[in-house]
Amino acid sequence: MNDQNEPRFRIRARHTESTITVYQAYRPEIGGPAARHGRFPSSWKRDRMTWIKPSFLWMMYRCGWGTKEGQETVLAVEISSEGFLWALRNACLSHHVPALHGDRADWKRQLSQAPARVQWDPERDLRLAPLPHRSLQLGLAGEAAARYADEWIVGIEDVTPLATEVHARVRAGRLDAAAGLLPEERPYPVEDEVLARLRA
Repeated sequence: MNDQNEPRFRIRARHTESTITVYQAYRPEIGGPAARHGRFPSSWKRDRMTWIKPSFLWMMYRCGWGTKEGQETVLAVEISSEGFLWALRNACLSHHVPALHGDRADWKRQLSQAPARVQWDPERDLRLAPLPHRSLQLGLAGEAAARYADEWIVGIEDVTPLATEVHARVRAGRLDAAAGLLPEERPYPVEDEVLARLRA
């Protein structure tokens, strides 16, 4: 994970031939039912943008190992690759890059119309320190959020106990033992033309 040769922009994820696993963290009233029933409860707000993250450690950075208020339940959501790729193909980069978007007004128009948006944040190591390469965050709104909730989900697992155990080993200084528990995240195959519009 600390490989200096790792490309700056590449999606790494736990995946199969037909699915990819992404992570989210919710308060227990949403996360618990979602894991039990394999779908989000009616209290889940589909009219709000929801961010999915293929990186377990970036999720740990975001939710403080499941200790931040409102993010106490960490979910591994297995979704169809077909859905994930649809979101990427219909996404807009979350910040303006003149070489990609032309002027700012054109980008703002693209952003307002896109059902998904992409941002890249520094990947994290086990101590949650930033690494040189980036981790994908994918925001879903409107049609994308509805498809995510209703069509793409294959399964939902509560991985809060895993987060707690990895964190305990990190705090004890047992980094090798902690690393042994991490989900295996491999480069996720995406056609370069799809990511070309989303790297900056």
